[in-house]
Amino acid sequence: MSGIAVVDASALAALIFLEPNASVARDRLANRQLVAPRLLAYELMSAALKKVRKHPEQSALILGGVSKALGDDFTIFWSDVEPDEVLALAIETRLTAYDASYLWLAGHLGAELVTFDTALEAAARKHLS
Repeated sequence: MSGIAVVDASALAALIFLEPNASVARDRLANRQLVAPRLLAYELMSAALKKVRKHPEQSALILGGVSKALGDDFTIFWSDVEPDEVLALAIETRLTAYDASYLWLAGHLGAELVTFDTALEAAARKHLS
């Protein structure tokens, strides 16, 4: 184990849906203790729904990826966040409350934030350094 990583939906979705940056996600998440706010599950389901609607012929593969990610194939430790602190961080960073939840959790745990969201990555570089 090389430490804790807070994983967001963009990074986990890249991995489970075999998106172009899946190998980068795999490398950044390998041998890490994964932690995420509970909203990650809902964001993954939302991404899966969009993919199923766009590619219904791939429904089984898409739904299987979500089941693996939220089941036993990945060990994700779910964490609650402090709403007042997340809201203040969202206001300060101009992120959504969803994205600020990942950033807050990474800061709270002193962990790396693994994301492919450019705005969230920029905020992490500024606030987690």
